[in-house]
Parts: sequence; structure tokens; C-alpha cells
Amino acid sequence: MIPTPHIELKDKSLIAKTVLMPGDPLRAKYIADNFLKNVVQINNVRNMWGFTGYYGKKKVTVMGSGMGMPSIGIYSFELYKFYDVENIIRIGSCGSYTKDLNLYDVVLVKQAYSESSYAKTMGVSNRKVLASSLSLNNRLLKAGSKLGYDIHVATVHSSDVFYRMTHEEYKEIHAKHGADAVEMESFALFANAKALNKKAACLLTVSDSLVTHEATTAQERQEAFTKMMEIALNSL
Repeated sequence: MIPTPHIELKDKSLIAKTVLMPGDPLRAKYIADNFLKNVVQINNVRNMWGFTGYYGKKKVTVMGSGMGMPSIGIYSFELYKFYDVENIIRIGSCGSYTKDLNLYDVVLVKQAYSESSYAKTMGVSNRKVLASSLSLNNRLLKAGSKLGYDIHVATVHSSDVFYRMTHEEYKEIHAKHGADAVEMESFALFANAKALNKKAACLLTVSDSLVTHEATTAQERQEAFTKMMEIALNSL
């Protein structure tokens, strides 16, 4: 089944075994333009841009996932199932639930807690907590150490809802589930990896804080999260 409904590429050899997956397709383009050589665009369906190029001698694909679990669920499943991708590293943004995480801090997700029914609906798991790949996490930690970048390893809250009616609800989630930050995609990515016997990891940059109410701009989220990008690329 190539091409798929959401990825137009017919030649799956043009997609690398490891895909870096930001939510924003403009961040995918930024990475391709600024870090990769010999770049080929491999997707333009719905403007969900994907690019394959080389970081040094390593072939890598970078492609947007869109926002939320249904969106990353579609793209990651098609990449794993139909394009023979083995590893997907989400590189996204998150909101901090604790004073210990500040703007621009880099967070490596060890596991994701979610109220979502995504994994249950897929028939993968009834659990509300899913873990990332330990081997991918170790590679990311090693890359961060070589670059001299601090990485916070944490549980995150993978939420279906961005605008909650009860703003202070994050305090209960932080206390009850040990979630230090919130994002909207990793739980579905981990579920797909589990379903298809693949590997998944999630590296995040703190874009805003629910504690201090500090926030970055859209332009900064697109272009200023370079530590996270460099760690992911050097983990290859």
C-alpha cells in the first residue's frame, strides 16, 4: 500500500530507517534547510512536509506529525507499517507542570501518562501509561552528554485537550501521576510502536510553563529549539 492516503512517496527506499518527527511541518523544513545535506522532499500531502537527507554520513528523514494523538497516530503508523521505518523520535514542545523545568529546558520522555483511549481502541493496551524505547533513550542521553547539554528525564502527560476548563487541574495530574510536563502526541506514538514492534522516543523542549505562565513565541517554537534538534541528530 504505497503511496498511503497521507504520504505520497512511492519509493520507500527514500525514507530513512529513523525518522525525526516534529509536530510542526515548518520545523521539519527548518531542520532540513539548516542541518541536512542532499535533501529530497518526500511528502507534501496536506502540507505535511517530509524531507530525507544526510546528517554527516547518516541518512535521516524528518517529517511533521501535526498536533494531537490522532494526527501523529496516522503518520507514525503509516511510516512504521508501510515504509519500513524502525525508529521514530518525536521532537516537540511541552508545557511545564513544575518549577524545576524552565523555558528551553530539554526533556526526554521515559513514559507517557494519558487519559486517552487511543491504545485501548487499537487493541494494544488498557494501560494509561506507556513507555518509550530504552535503547533510543540511551542513545539520546549519550548524544546530549557528548554535546554538553542537560537533559531532564521525566514522565509526561499526553493530553487530548489543549484548552481545559479547569486551569489548575495540572496540579492534580502532576501530583497523582508524577507528570512533570504536558504535550499531546507521545502516548499514541508509543502505542503504535508497541503494536508494530518498533521503537519510539520523545524529546521535548519546554515552550511554556503552567506554573510561571512564561511562554515562547510561534517563531521561537519553530526555530529556536536547536538543542533538541542537535541531540536527536547526533543520536543517529
